[in-house]
Amino acid sequence: MIRTRFAPSPTGYLHIGGARTALFSWAYARKHGGTFILRIEDTDLERSSPESVDAILQGMAWLGMDYDEGPFYQMQRMPRYKEVIAQMLASGHAYYCYASKDEVETMREQQRAAGLKPRYDGRWRPETGKMLPEAPADVPPVVRFKNPVEGSVAWNDLVKGVIEISNSELDDLVIARPDGTPTYNFCVVVDDWDMNITQVIRGDDHVNNTPRQINILKALGATLPQYAHVPMILGADGERLSKRHGAVSVMQYLEDGYLPEALLNYLARLGWAHGDEEVFSMAQFVEWFNLESISRSPAKFNGEKLQWINQQYLKTADNDRLAALTLPFLQRDGCDTQTGPALAEVMQLLKERVNTLAELADAAVLFYRYLAPSAELIAQHLSAEAIPALTVLANQLNTIDWNREAIQATLKSVVAESGLKMPKIAMPLRVLVTGQTQTPSIDATLALLGRDTVVSRLRNQLARQPD
Repeated sequence: MIRTRFAPSPTGYLHIGGARTALFSWAYARKHGGTFILRIEDTDLERSSPESVDAILQGMAWLGMDYDEGPFYQMQRMPRYKEVIAQMLASGHAYYCYASKDEVETMREQQRAAGLKPRYDGRWRPETGKMLPEAPADVPPVVRFKNPVEGSVAWNDLVKGVIEISNSELDDLVIARPDGTPTYNFCVVVDDWDMNITQVIRGDDHVNNTPRQINILKALGATLPQYAHVPMILGADGERLSKRHGAVSVMQYLEDGYLPEALLNYLARLGWAHGDEEVFSMAQFVEWFNLESISRSPAKFNGEKLQWINQQYLKTADNDRLAALTLPFLQRDGCDTQTGPALAEVMQLLKERVNTLAELADAAVLFYRYLAPSAELIAQHLSAEAIPALTVLANQLNTIDWNREAIQATLKSVVAESGLKMPKIAMPLRVLVTGQTQTPSIDATLALLGRDTVVSRLRNQLARQPD
């Protein structure tokens, strides 16, 4: 039975890199009918916070990545970790080390000065025939894992291929601090063992942790999971992804007006591909997903590509859903959508012209709040010769059947009678009624605005023009 896990540290929000890792782990479990587990690795007490836990849970919920078990919290599993440490001490796979922090730092400085890799020198490591010094009473010990000194650790990484690390490169890892609390690498091992994780899918910044974790698992007699290390995400400039590239909370994308399915679709394509497919549902992604198709090279985050994918989803989205999602943006902008056309109809008119819900709301404002044109805009587009024609148009619009066809026919009639070209009347009409130079087709826009709104706005603006 396939069992995967997403194990974020609650030291901040759920960001793009974490969300993609979660997505790949989720999809692998779903593809194979397995179990997806959420585990909160909260042993870093100084940096972990309940707010960060909430941010992670909110991000997962918004993206729709449901988990089958959890969330489990490492801080609630302390008795289990201490139990395993005691077993390892008893079996000789771990030992107490009384070297103080100052001693360890001096040791490393001397090694650096000698051009050596800084590492623990094994002074408290028990060996056959080795006489250890007497334990100092004033130094609380750490517990170190007795790493093998011979041979190597090798695994067939499901993304990167075979990776092998010599045990001589690994020193004896601290698995419990002086106060008895276990360290990250140890907790991860016990969790993956206890939770029967079969595939560990995570960022490749964890590659250096893997040989240590494998050695601990072997010492415990545990079945090893398979490992898949996913390359990191870079900014478009090739630098490590940062806030200026878009490495913000996934919830910021909600605030900016992205659809969750669009963000998931983009994350899926960030380092994974299925032929040339760009836009696909999560059901399709799960069906197609495999770890072999993950690129071994870092992926580059591209905000323009994300916008494009979001646009594709907006074009086909249900209008009632878009109305509900856009309403908060409009309300923040002071719009009362009860005083204008049905919001779903406005969504239908506008959704193919925008990239985000925020842009959709901006485009919809003119239907619920008058955006009076500036004097400069009017002077630029309203000529003296167009004013009489627009006055006639206002009068005729006040009497016709109110639909796109009748509006278009009336506009063409007035244009023909005036002897002016269509832009000379249609553009100032758009500016005077909407305060903008760019809208959907003028007949569709006017039809949605409603007769009273259109005629009153047009007449009020014409009345303000000098004779």
